[in-house]
Amino acid sequence: MNTKSVIDFLEQLANNNNREWFSENKDLYAAARNEVLGFLGKLVQKLVQIDSSIQGFTDPSQALFRIYRDVRFSKNKAPYKTHFGAFFAKGGRTSMYPGYYIHFEPENTLISGGTWCPDPPLLKKIRQEIYYNGEALVKILEKPKFKKLFPGLDDQEKLKRIPAGYPSDFEYEDFLKYKHYTVSAFIPENILFSDKLESYILDVFETLQPFNAFFQTIIDEEA
Repeated sequence: MNTKSVIDFLEQLANNNNREWFSENKDLYAAARNEVLGFLGKLVQKLVQIDSSIQGFTDPSQALFRIYRDVRFSKNKAPYKTHFGAFFAKGGRTSMYPGYYIHFEPENTLISGGTWCPDPPLLKKIRQEIYYNGEALVKILEKPKFKKLFPGLDDQEKLKRIPAGYPSDFEYEDFLKYKHYTVSAFIPENILFSDKLESYILDVFETLQPFNAFFQTIIDEEA
């Protein structure tokens, strides 16, 4: 992938986030999008070998999120996202299943995994599993390679107190306070702009797989 051309386009878009500029430069958008799709298409064929559960959900055009922002309920009326993001998971991009996310953005390119915004019944089920089997999650998080890449869970919207119904002295009480169970790691620029990018991402995804499998088992049992 010509990563530089993708990042250059996104930088230009960030500086000209309006419909007039975008309309006049749709060829730049199309070229950048095609670069990303081509890269994802090759990447996901190898990702299936790491996690076979995504077989059947490997179409990069279905995994890639739209660049158009929904501004109806936002104070920020900029019409376009200034990144490309794609999510591969069992059930597709919009499923509750954990998966593999890659995010291209100037100075903020990253890899994430896990389950984002599970609905209330599923969130309850996840917390119950952690309560009964928290040591299994800790074992995954404490593996040296995993911990080096992902120091901890992403803490967006984390509760300040343990949810009602659980004892306050529970050994892993902090894990019950999360609303999302994801981890993220930034891609260094010396990797981003090199021919090592694909192998680096696949290595991170392989490290993520046991983490995703922990939550996938919970969802499969729920289904």
